[in-house]
Amino acid sequence: MEDGDEALVARYRRGDVAAFEALLDRHGRGVFRFLARFVGDDARAEDLAQDCWMRFIDAAPRWNPDGRFKVWIYAVARNLATDEARRASHRAHSPLDAPVRGRPVGEVVPSGARAPEDAAGDAELRPRLLRAIGALPDEQREVFLLREYEGIPFAEIAGITGAPLPTVKSRMRYALEALRRALQEVA
Repeated sequence: MEDGDEALVARYRRGDVAAFEALLDRHGRGVFRFLARFVGDDARAEDLAQDCWMRFIDAAPRWNPDGRFKVWIYAVARNLATDEARRASHRAHSPLDAPVRGRPVGEVVPSGARAPEDAAGDAELRPRLLRAIGALPDEQREVFLLREYEGIPFAEIAGITGAPLPTVKSRMRYALEALRRALQEVA
């Protein structure tokens, strides 16, 4: 039977490096995907993901055994992405739908599952969807990305963002309404 996240954290705190590697294997891609889609830059997302895992390493000795690791790691990623977004608003940056290595970001970001924009399948719709997601306010974009791309339940998103559950659900509703409006012209 596979250890749960919290058991892996406990093993890592006792010096078991394999437990850290298991956590990284389990959550590394999801954290990277969330960051890449939030900041729109693979290289920056890699740096932020590394910062996220370094923060865990630093915090592990003080880890609260009652805490949920997945909520904690995504909350750290969210905070790093939000800080990055604030910094990026003060400097020029590429739009979310800018090609990365000559391909749309949706094709470059690693994924174990098919992303919503891939499922759309429409070459005209995909860039519009990426632009529309990028245009969402940060609070709505993070809830949308965590729910739709990472499959995280609303209750855990509330823990990650520190927002009450009804607020998280309303942010998702507003995000979906905004995306629907932005994509209405395509239909």
